[in-house]
Amino acid sequence: MSKLIKSKNDQDILNTKTPILNEGLLEEKRAEILSYFQATWELDERLYDSLSSKDAFYQRADPLRHPLIFYFGHTATFYINKLILAGIISERIDPKLESMFAVGVDEMSWDDLNEKHYDWPDVQAVHNYRDKAKSLVELLIESLPLNMPITWDSQFWVLLMGIEHQRIHIETSSVLIRELPLSSVRKNSLFPICQFAGNAPKNELLPVASGCVSIGKTKENPLYGWDNEFGSYSDQISAFKAAKYLVSNQEYLEFVEEEGYKTEKWWTAEGWSWVCYKQCEYPVFWKKEGERWKLRCMLEEIDMPWNWPAEVNYLEAKAFCNWKAAKTGKQVRMPTEAEYYRLHDSLNIPDQPDWEKAPGNINLEHYASSCPVDQFAFNGFYDVIGNVWQWTEMPISGLDGFEIHPYYDDFSTPTFDAKHNLIKGGSWVSTGNLAIRDSRYAFRRHFFQHAGFRYIESEEEVEIQADYYETDELVAQYCEFQYGEEYFDIPNFAQACLALIKEDLDAGKKNTALDLGCATGRMTFELARYFDKVTGLDFSARFIRIGTQLKESGKLNYLRQEEGKLTSYQEKKLATFGLDAYSDKVAFFQADACNLKALYTGYDLVFAGNLIDRLYNPIKFLQDIPSRINSGGLLVLTSPYTWLEEFTDTAYWVGGYRKDGEPYSTLEGLKEILKDQMVLIHEPQDIPFVIRETSRKFQHTIAQMTVWRKI
Repeated sequence: MSKLIKSKNDQDILNTKTPILNEGLLEEKRAEILSYFQATWELDERLYDSLSSKDAFYQRADPLRHPLIFYFGHTATFYINKLILAGIISERIDPKLESMFAVGVDEMSWDDLNEKHYDWPDVQAVHNYRDKAKSLVELLIESLPLNMPITWDSQFWVLLMGIEHQRIHIETSSVLIRELPLSSVRKNSLFPICQFAGNAPKNELLPVASGCVSIGKTKENPLYGWDNEFGSYSDQISAFKAAKYLVSNQEYLEFVEEEGYKTEKWWTAEGWSWVCYKQCEYPVFWKKEGERWKLRCMLEEIDMPWNWPAEVNYLEAKAFCNWKAAKTGKQVRMPTEAEYYRLHDSLNIPDQPDWEKAPGNINLEHYASSCPVDQFAFNGFYDVIGNVWQWTEMPISGLDGFEIHPYYDDFSTPTFDAKHNLIKGGSWVSTGNLAIRDSRYAFRRHFFQHAGFRYIESEEEVEIQADYYETDELVAQYCEFQYGEEYFDIPNFAQACLALIKEDLDAGKKNTALDLGCATGRMTFELARYFDKVTGLDFSARFIRIGTQLKESGKLNYLRQEEGKLTSYQEKKLATFGLDAYSDKVAFFQADACNLKALYTGYDLVFAGNLIDRLYNPIKFLQDIPSRINSGGLLVLTSPYTWLEEFTDTAYWVGGYRKDGEPYSTLEGLKEILKDQMVLIHEPQDIPFVIRETSRKFQHTIAQMTVWRKI
């Protein structure tokens, strides 16, 4: 299916390494990054050559994931959306596709997987879009100013963000392709599987000495990194024993044959619920034909290679460890992240990009599949990196000093929910940032990746915090702002706004409402008192996951900053505010207010609270939003009009500047932009609000509210 001219041979596509960003001559570094981008792009394209027909692009390999046409478009639109957000470009290629393909990565509760909401474009149309995006990125790499070192404040960091993001999806899309029917895929010369198979070696536990482990890197690190990799954590790890090999298919077979999938006591509550839902009796990629076992690889089905690693999710791996512990009388479990690093660091394993040849089955340098668990040795242990990812016992969280990146503020934080466990070591298809020591990726425990596990024996108990408290400082501030105490006799902002327009709400239609820039969702729930259906949209999943959590569980926990490092634990319940009865009427999704999907239309009310002065193009938003409101419907805007160039280029300010030499207010700008479609029905009103930072520091702001009716 590839339309690219094959300018690189297969080895040039496969044998690439993430660039070193703090050394090298400028033009040589520019050429290296261009080559890295082109190899990444072509590898992505060549992966989709594995689909046997156009129809395969539209099949749902997993009911909790989009069809592959989404991911084919997503990796290209990601570049454009981030370049727009960073202010590097100002014009879109195709706003409709860049909205459609923007969000939908990790089967979160707010992912919109309703097929009725998508009119997927033809494969050729996506190819055409990809060609344009590729040409634009190439032009930027060739022309943008380049300074060394490249840091996460650099424009080139945004380009590298797109490249490394694309490499993540090469891996995750390979899993989805593996889940398609065999009839939907075909062999691909770029992805040859391992031809070596046989009986597995007997596993044994080997000692790992105690020692100190350090996790995390500084901003001076020479390699690109995602936000969760920066920061620091160190600990002294007690001695333990670790399995010499990854658990092989043959070792895992014993658990299957002893009816492990039918024995509830081996499983966690979450795991047993998953088994009952899936009605499974063995791993998802295993196939049984009579007494004969087969394994589904990415593009073909083969006789079971018993000495390859068992590929399972965390829930299955945990059940195996519980069974193994009972069978052996030993304290068997998976390692923590720190214990994995203690094993890794004790073996002096070279890191990518420093190796000449990958020391394990990783970076697509050996096979396009797993391989025998005893092929790649590391000083007595095997497959410490590569072959398959290795599940750990630990949910992911930020390291000390964690800081979000402003252009991808929800890469990590939505996974800091105690539901996403870390995987370590990389797989055969892990490339770029995925294949370095410092990478920190996590997936939901029922998720299928090219992942297996290694068990350890340790007397150290692992304590997992089950009652998750929101620790994202900004999100916690908004939790307190929307659901917390009232300060200085200033009422809750959502309730104050609605009190002022109650008569308008009572007199109007009450079918559907839209809360734009909903943050943690208080206004969304409050609007549900009046409307049959309310949708809350926010640009950042950092916020909408709070509304989703409240909808699903009815409660919210967060850490409130008090003084210095002192915090207090806060718990809020919808029932306290009389909002629990409205949960079924609300839904939360991630969206860009400046480039909304076509489905967000037909509203009787749109509320945009304190939003316009934080948009990158509020003028476009104001020109578009009336078309999404029903005749006679309301548009409610609130804003303190704090225009800042860090959020909005001055060319897109609605007001707050001199026009023709005279002061031009935001209210005047609103009237001018909306005059043909909306009429102002009340005099503007001031609404104060307070955001608490600490017990002694508050932001006191006055927003102006304007209410408009669609003509």
